[in-house]
Amino acid sequence: MLKIDVSATVRTVFGKGAARRLRMDEQTPAVLYAGGADALSLQVDAVALHRSLFDIHGRNAVVSLNIDGDTKGTRHVLVKEIQKNPVTDHLIHVDFIEIPLDKPREFNVPIQYLGKARGVDKGGLLQVFRSSVKLRGCPLDIPDALEVDITELDQGQAGLTCDDLNIPGNVELIDKRETVCVAVA
Repeated sequence: MLKIDVSATVRTVFGKGAARRLRMDEQTPAVLYAGGADALSLQVDAVALHRSLFDIHGRNAVVSLNIDGDTKGTRHVLVKEIQKNPVTDHLIHVDFIEIPLDKPREFNVPIQYLGKARGVDKGGLLQVFRSSVKLRGCPLDIPDALEVDITELDQGQAGLTCDDLNIPGNVELIDKRETVCVAVA
C-alpha cells in the first residue's frame, strides 16, 4: 500500500469566515477523527496537500500525518473525504480517519489486466465483469493493485475468477472466490 507524509498544525480558529481566511492564506481546513476520541481540527498547507492527494488519486494509501505540537507523534490515517470547489478544483476541506496499522480492515483493491487475450485476436470480445475486489488485511499488507495476465485467455474458456488472482497470503479475499472477473466471449 502506498505511504505518503503530510504535515499539519492544530487549527485554533473556527467558523465559515475563519475557514475562508485560511483558504486565502493557502491553508486547507481539515478534521482528524480518531475512533471514539474528540475530533481534532487541523490546517494543512494547500499546495503540499493537493500534490500529495494527486499522488494518491483514488488508490488506497496510508497517510503519515505529522501534527505540530501533538504529543502522539506521527499518526497513521486514511483520507475519508475530500471536498473540492467544482469550478476551480481548489481544496475546500479534508477529513482524515486515524487507523491502527496492526488491525485488519477492508479495502477495495483495483484489478489491472495485463496483456491481450488470445481470444480477442481470434475475434472474441473481452468482457470485464470486475474492476476491483474487496480484501481484508492489515493496511500495509494490502497491495496497491492486483495484476492479472490475461494473454492465455481464449474464447469458450471459463473466465478468470477471484480465486485466480494473486492475493498475498496474509490478506483475505472478502468477495466470493467463484465470481468471474474477466472472460472472452
